[in-house]
Amino acid sequence: MSRARGYLQPTLLRAAVSARGATTGVGARQGLRARSAPQEPGMEYQDAVRTLNTLQTNAGYLEQVKRQRGDPQVQLEAMVLYLARSGLQVEDLDKLNIIHVTGTKGKGSTCAFTERILRSYGLKTGFFSSPHLVQVRERIRINGQPISPELFTKHFWHLYHRLEETKDGSCVSMPAYFRFLTLMAFHVFLQEKVDLAVVEVGIGGAYDCTNIIRKPVVCGVSSLGIDHTSLLGDTVEKIAWQKGGIFKHGVPAFTVLQPEGPLEVLRDRAQEVSCPLYVCPPLEALEEGEPPLVLGLEGEHQRSNAALALQLARCWLQQQDSPGIGELKASSSGLLQQLPMAPVFRPTSHMRHGLRDTEWPGRTQVLRRGALTWYLDGAHTTSSVKACVRWFRQALRGQERLSSGPEVRVLLFNATGDRDRVALLKLLQPCQFDYAVFCPNLTEVSPTGNADQQNFTVTLDQVLLRCLEHQQHWSTLAGEQASPGHWRPPSPDPDGPPSLLRPRCPLHTHSTSSLVFSCISHALQWISQGRDPVFQLPGPPRGLLTHPVVGSGASVLREAAAIHVLVTGSLHLVGGVLKLLEPSLSQ
Repeated sequence: MSRARGYLQPTLLRAAVSARGATTGVGARQGLRARSAPQEPGMEYQDAVRTLNTLQTNAGYLEQVKRQRGDPQVQLEAMVLYLARSGLQVEDLDKLNIIHVTGTKGKGSTCAFTERILRSYGLKTGFFSSPHLVQVRERIRINGQPISPELFTKHFWHLYHRLEETKDGSCVSMPAYFRFLTLMAFHVFLQEKVDLAVVEVGIGGAYDCTNIIRKPVVCGVSSLGIDHTSLLGDTVEKIAWQKGGIFKHGVPAFTVLQPEGPLEVLRDRAQEVSCPLYVCPPLEALEEGEPPLVLGLEGEHQRSNAALALQLARCWLQQQDSPGIGELKASSSGLLQQLPMAPVFRPTSHMRHGLRDTEWPGRTQVLRRGALTWYLDGAHTTSSVKACVRWFRQALRGQERLSSGPEVRVLLFNATGDRDRVALLKLLQPCQFDYAVFCPNLTEVSPTGNADQQNFTVTLDQVLLRCLEHQQHWSTLAGEQASPGHWRPPSPDPDGPPSLLRPRCPLHTHSTSSLVFSCISHALQWISQGRDPVFQLPGPPRGLLTHPVVGSGASVLREAAAIHVLVTGSLHLVGGVLKLLEPSLSQ
């Protein structure tokens, strides 16, 4: 079958969007700023989120951050000033008994494991993470649950008005979006009197606004890799220097096993501030002679995150003189690159239950809906996409065939920021997708009334053109690879030979058809063809209806015995998909 390309000229795609009344983020932001902030009584959640969105950073601010990043004090002192204006001092944060976690890949999952383990001990937990998937209040959690819209609204306006009241000519009245939410999280956790707070670093570590924490109980570093290069540096060693900036004098820290170069940088950073740093032994060492640990998150890569979470949780409990923190199983005197290994211990029943019951939506998540199976993973770096591909392969291998009919594989992809999109797409090519679909991180073309999904840092033209570039990169890579008729792994892999995969009776054995849609709902409507019992939109599938691939592909998707859809490349994309596939998350 010859290659079909669902290419749409940018002007046509923009015209289709304009016809639906879409506005660019810049115009929407100006409209919001023109409005006066509503008064606190009777405040609605969506009003609070819309006002919060006016604090989103723009390209100019990011350039300013890049220029100032040589002096971390400029960033941290500004955050300390905002904290003081909000009514808190850095010393107040000591009461939160914080676990501070950074890393490139898996830091959110590590935090989720850690929080769930400690909650299983009956502790009241706070958890600050980013980004959100569906609603911004997901970023601030109490006992694993996003704070309620009412609590979010209350704390938002209290903080907003306090900062407005304390402004003067020498300072900017409002911190940027992420800084504001960080401040708000601290206020919520203190007001709600949590026993501990798990705090995930936003970007990097040294200059991150969460790094005003002066005395955490313990720190963690998950797997390091290349990401946010314009802010953090273009080598893993430079990035490790940034991540090691969260180390504090006398505060124990743990890291997963890293490559030699970045591990040496972490060691040096720890020694500079007299921070005791330990390397986590693999999960297998803790399982030796014990029943295997069951993880609530799928994927082999989650095992290193779980190993780090166990050490963080045990250390926190140890620092609080808690009984029953896990019996030591072996000496911890071994050294690795002049760093001591963390202790090998027997996980307690609370730890086991915590790992098993961990939930972290949008990361190696599977939704099965009849003939449709959605695989959701917000991987957005080369290392995390490699892990995503391994997980996707394993999941397909374990999927039982419901009939002998044809199976179809669909990729739904988007990538943002300064990521190497060609590298990410190249890693996904060998999965032999029958269709590659690209769309912006917009649930609807015109997301009016949906403040949680608004993004003012880019314009509509920019995100649509980027999707067209993704499609062009994909087609170019497909042409270069000239994919063979059988599935071939991207590299030798311990998972086993490709022959272990179940026969899939593919519709397209040597090419991928690609399409661009103007928003997520249009893409999902075409992919699902009305076969998802939860996601149902009235009328025929919309977007690109004049392109021949849309019509021929619709027939294929309607007749397929099984459709496997991998959604990856961006957590924001995954969040938009979840909003539509799981409406309860928006309630």
